[in-house]
Amino acid sequence: MNSTPITRSDLPNAVVVGAGGLGMAIARRMAQQHRVILADIDETLAMRQAAALVDEGGEALAVQCDVTDAASVATLAGIVEENGGFRALIHVAGLSIAANDFRAILNVNLRGPALVAASLLPLASPGSCAVVISSMAAHLSQPDAVAHQLLSEPLHNDLTDLLAEHLGPDSATPPTAYALSKSGLLMLARHKAAEWGQRGARIVSLSPGMIATPMGRGAYAESPNKARMFAKSPLQREGAMHEIADAVEFLISPRAAFISGTDLLVDGGLSAALTSP
Repeated sequence: MNSTPITRSDLPNAVVVGAGGLGMAIARRMAQQHRVILADIDETLAMRQAAALVDEGGEALAVQCDVTDAASVATLAGIVEENGGFRALIHVAGLSIAANDFRAILNVNLRGPALVAASLLPLASPGSCAVVISSMAAHLSQPDAVAHQLLSEPLHNDLTDLLAEHLGPDSATPPTAYALSKSGLLMLARHKAAEWGQRGARIVSLSPGMIATPMGRGAYAESPNKARMFAKSPLQREGAMHEIADAVEFLISPRAAFISGTDLLVDGGLSAALTSP
């Protein structure tokens, strides 16, 4: 389960869920001032990436966690508690449209972060901050009233079935699931801000636009629409993973101490270009 013991007592913990490309860019930034508890469904990957952080001079602990499974998330929460709670929680793990499974995308991208946030909330202390990684997709379409109501309860056991029934077979597609799941994360941050605030803590969402990640690289072949969108980017480039890490670092810092219950859109102006006349 663990890749290396945590040794320094003067560093706060940063829980990073997702050990892929963007997750590791964020974990590396967190490791500069935190002990990193790195969680991923792939235990081998989590251990390898945590070991890399240690080799680079950081402190890291690897945890296998299936964010859609309550027992697995409870195990993660127990490990976080054993190690003194957390200052930062960054939930990066998610599925792209390429997963090609309406229910799986909703479960991993929305139920997962909601379950992790709920399970770790009791361990939050004054100054703690949770950041859930959403997407520019949440700003490009709006769920209808029924879907909005359903998304407001991300831990409902029948959420995916109810959404699929509401949308119908022609609309219950992977792209729709992705957009709905990311809209649900914006709602999660808004709806849970008061609850986190009761502990002197904050919760926010962060919506990256087109970011150069290993996962995103293959999306150009899978989605011709992505290339068309890129052509309209005001800055004429993708964002870099370290730029998302910059934004996360700001959001969890005391400089953002009055920011909670809202979303930070980091897309180089692309949403504005796509939605403005």
